[in-house]
Amino acid sequence: MNLLEFEKPIAELESKLADMKQLSDDSDENVTKAIQALDNKITELKEETFENLTGWQRVQLSRHPDRPYTQDYIYEITTDFIELHGDRNVADDKAMVGGARDN
Repeated sequence: MNLLEFEKPIAELESKLADMKQLSDDSDENVTKAIQALDNKITELKEETFENLTGWQRVQLSRHPDRPYTQDYIYEITTDFIELHGDRNVADDKAMVGGARDN
């Protein structure tokens, strides 16, 4: 997973939370409260982090290699999609996806 610098503190807390959940048994009330507190802290940190991004951080986020592409959304919506390709003289434009449903 590719992490941007401002995402690392969130990922570290999420890793700790996953470890706590794996090691805990549901019968221990103190551990359950600690897990809930850490989950709340992660939520607050995410809100604070993403509300205060600089312009460059927003650009980095929009260009993130793990960000979903148009086709990811299309294939979640339908399984009948057929992508239309450009002519044989020029390569496809990867920035533009066009197609139709296969009916």
